[in-house]
Amino acid sequence: MAELTAIWLKRMRGGPMDPKRQVRAVVGQGLENNANQGGHRQVTLLGAEAWGRAEAELGSAVDPSARRANLMVRGLELKESRGRVLRVGACRILVRGETRPCRRMDEAFQGLQAALDPEWRAGIYGEVLTSGDIALGDPVAWEPAAAGDSPMQ
Repeated sequence: MAELTAIWLKRMRGGPMDPKRQVRAVVGQGLENNANQGGHRQVTLLGAEAWGRAEAELGSAVDPSARRANLMVRGLELKESRGRVLRVGACRILVRGETRPCRRMDEAFQGLQAALDPEWRAGIYGEVLTSGDIALGDPVAWEPAAAGDSPMQ
């Protein structure tokens, strides 16, 4: 079974990533107390296995908080998932696209940007469809889109 293995919130844009045990996702906003609110990038997610492939390519362990994503999941492939709905605990997230690695990745670890480039390794971003609490260890699964699910206007 796929599960949520890490949660991080940004205090401010460009600021440090703070690990959390639990957060609340809010429709139209994203994660409470996260610097990024609203828009299409309300929540960012990283796959543990994809991160592991990037580390193998680098030949070094790198703290996954360096990716600056909000959630890390294990046991679920995230690539090519645009338009799909992901359930994380009680929350549902509409995947809007691939999160492309930026130059900040090389500031964290030289070569990380290139290692995250293939196969959606840098993760995905999306919009919260259903508000709810999210906690470490919560189950994570793809689900069919429900009637009425649509991107925010």
